[in-house]
Amino acid sequence: MNNKSDGNEAQRYHALTIAGSDSCGGAGIQADIRTMSKLGVQAASVITAVTAQNTVGVTEVAVMEAGLVERQLSAVLEDIPVTAAKTGMLANAELIRTISRRLDEHPDIDLVVDPVMVATTGARLLDTDAEQELRNRLLPRATLLTPNLPEARALTGLDDHSDALNLADEMLRLGCKAVLIKGGHGHGARVEDWLVTRDDRVCFSNPRIDGQVHGTGCALSAAITAGLARGLKLDEAVGMAIEWLHGMLDSAWLPKAGRLRMLPF
Repeated sequence: MNNKSDGNEAQRYHALTIAGSDSCGGAGIQADIRTMSKLGVQAASVITAVTAQNTVGVTEVAVMEAGLVERQLSAVLEDIPVTAAKTGMLANAELIRTISRRLDEHPDIDLVVDPVMVATTGARLLDTDAEQELRNRLLPRATLLTPNLPEARALTGLDDHSDALNLADEMLRLGCKAVLIKGGHGHGARVEDWLVTRDDRVCFSNPRIDGQVHGTGCALSAAITAGLARGLKLDEAVGMAIEWLHGMLDSAWLPKAGRLRMLPF
């Protein structure tokens, strides 16, 4: 998709992130905006929750009232020419219903769904009651779903012995157009990320980097969204995003109390 620019304004690309705020700046809305900006896309945002967290853990979560989330979303969509959007932390079933209803009014917007269920530090970020709403409402709307292996198993109900391709096929049956199964929680010397559609399967393989890094899932989905906003095809956007993120990982740094490393935004 291409955005229209008016008058003498240079070509601009616009994307939207719908996610929670991370107080240490390494994940969530903060990571999304930084990622999109680095990739030449102007980012609008809808905040679903405010967290008190760092790379050691999440100490508190305050979920936004659904009406305020809807008003944020309406304010953006009635004014900003968004061509791609992503969701991150959605917290509860009411927010998912609210967001889905508004996004359904804009079917031309490409939607990347990052099913943020549990933080890397272990804190749960999605109510169990909301998982069914995620399956029923957002997955059928998604241009791309980007779960890691534990999230894919939780969404499908398949056991730990199911491989990435089985998980992806099951999620396609739930209605999404494409699935990117992230391989960071796997084992072996290389990380294999599988992009699966109804017509194709593509593996992106990179050397595994030791140690966990805060916010990689957020940054990856935001980078894919930025690529789609710039008019890239889905496989091109995914390949670009994985290459960009892998290059960032080499310079990840450890905060003074850090349990996880941080991306060098």
